[in-house]
Amino acid sequence: MTENVLKTDNSQTKMLKNDKDFVVPGDEIVKSMEYLPGRNCFREGDSLISKRLGLVNINNRVISVIPLSGVYLPKVGDMVIGEVKDVQSNGWIINMHAPYMAFLPLSGIKEFVDTSKTSLSKIFGVGDFLYAKISGASGDSLQVSMQDNMCRKFRSGQIVKIISVKVPRVIGKQGSMINLIKDKTGCRINVGQNGFIWIEGEKEELAKNAIKLVEQESHTDGLTDKISALLENKGGKK
Repeated sequence: MTENVLKTDNSQTKMLKNDKDFVVPGDEIVKSMEYLPGRNCFREGDSLISKRLGLVNINNRVISVIPLSGVYLPKVGDMVIGEVKDVQSNGWIINMHAPYMAFLPLSGIKEFVDTSKTSLSKIFGVGDFLYAKISGASGDSLQVSMQDNMCRKFRSGQIVKIISVKVPRVIGKQGSMINLIKDKTGCRINVGQNGFIWIEGEKEELAKNAIKLVEQESHTDGLTDKISALLENKGGKK
């Protein structure tokens, strides 16, 4: 194993793994107090250790591990795409393909609704897909909100499902991958952290194919160039 030693004013950093390196649970990624543990990492002394089987992701001073398998684990603040499964007297039951259903309370939407005059199914009906934000996650209780300006109901386009752990790769560093797909196809795209992705535009199928390729080959090098070539060869903007 090659150790990359970086000297700073106050400490010595030993990078034992690089960005996109494969790790297993217990692997030491870096020996330094200069880095912070992100998802699927923990600190042990001055080292950051992997909790999961996956790929190292280094974003500025935060180190995470992107799992190669697993279900979506909800986190407050995540933007997700969910399907309305039931309408109740005080809100909606939302399926996000998480370990349990989410609840969108009437207080979680922007507009005032007089329930004596308006049926909640007129606002969001069974089968509607929503772009929502997780506002509460405790035990088996999960709540979402539509208060954020980004939140909305999808009225057109299509929904694509990928493995949720591949979402960071589809987004890319600072949005690089998803912006590439948007720019080349001209599509509007919203990515849910739970692995649901909404696409709308003339080249929806091209955008979908690019996203599915990222999902399938997320562990490979040179993926950005491969996606760019695919999009350009299939009619995307050059």
